[in-house]
Amino acid sequence: MIKRTVAMFAIASLVLTTSCKENAALRIDEETAKEAEIAHADAGKIAVMKFDEVEHDFGTIDQGEVVSHTFTFKNEGTSDLVVSQAKASCGCTVPSYTKTPVKPGETGEVNVEFNSKGKKGNQNKTVTVSANTEEGSQVLKFKAVVTPKEGEVATKKAK
Repeated sequence: MIKRTVAMFAIASLVLTTSCKENAALRIDEETAKEAEIAHADAGKIAVMKFDEVEHDFGTIDQGEVVSHTFTFKNEGTSDLVVSQAKASCGCTVPSYTKTPVKPGETGEVNVEFNSKGKKGNQNKTVTVSANTEEGSQVLKFKAVVTPKEGEVATKKAK
């Protein structure tokens, strides 16, 4: 039994050492080593997007009115924060955002403009902000009650 175990170990060792034709450490060139060093140094650094608020209520607005609100965030991480996209849940909402990297400790903004044209009643909308954070995205929400123009009834609900 012991002889068999030793023989299996010897065969496994032989296969492992002969399958590598060269030492892996010797295959790494100087540039690759430098990139690995930088990646290792940055490995502990992350961006953290912390919003002052993630929900806003526009209250009651008149149909056709365009309203906007600015959501402010702070980078509480240790790496630059980059917002890559802000996507609205519908075409009636237009988001805009800070396009430059936000350094640790600094603030950025996501502005949301809502056009109530053709809307009636309760409206609940979202904007998904994508960034280089551990979570990857943050959902911002807003709502409004749209008063219809005279002669129309507020029966349509938000999608």
